Amino acid sequence: MLKVLFLCTENACRSQMAEGLVNYYLAGKVKAFSAGVAPTRVNPKAIQVMAEIGIDIRHQRSKSVDDLTGERFDLVITVCDQAQEQCPLFPGQTKMLHVSFPDPGGATGSEGEILAAFRQVAADMKNILIPLLEKEYRKKARTQV
Repeated sequence: MLKVLFLCTENACRSQMAEGLVNYYLAGKVKAFSAGVAPTRVNPKAIQVMAEIGIDIRHQRSKSVDDLTGERFDLVITVCDQAQEQCPLFPGQTKMLHVSFPDPGGATGSEGEILAAFRQVAADMKNILIPLLEKEYRKKARTQV
């Protein structure tokens, strides 16, 4: 199994959504975790939008990267530019990637426009991260044969 950590600043939207998407679509192949460099709380709109596509992240909590000390990850993916700049070092053979997504938590406008921003980020994450991690999983599986 491939272990991946999604790292963002607050661990409120993007990293939480990525964790939920990956654990849903790649269950049994990839185990996703998320954390933040300055965690706050899971954004209720992230929970709402993920529920719309059948993924329940209600029980996920915002965590500091320090909460995962001692965990070994095959891959750490920063999903925002600030987290990339502040990303701590990970021991061992951890591969680091940066795949930035806009922060839907910063969206303004009507309720519908804000939810649309969350939906767009969720769709973009699914379209980018799932194929990327399927490829990483296959690479890892080939090297373990």
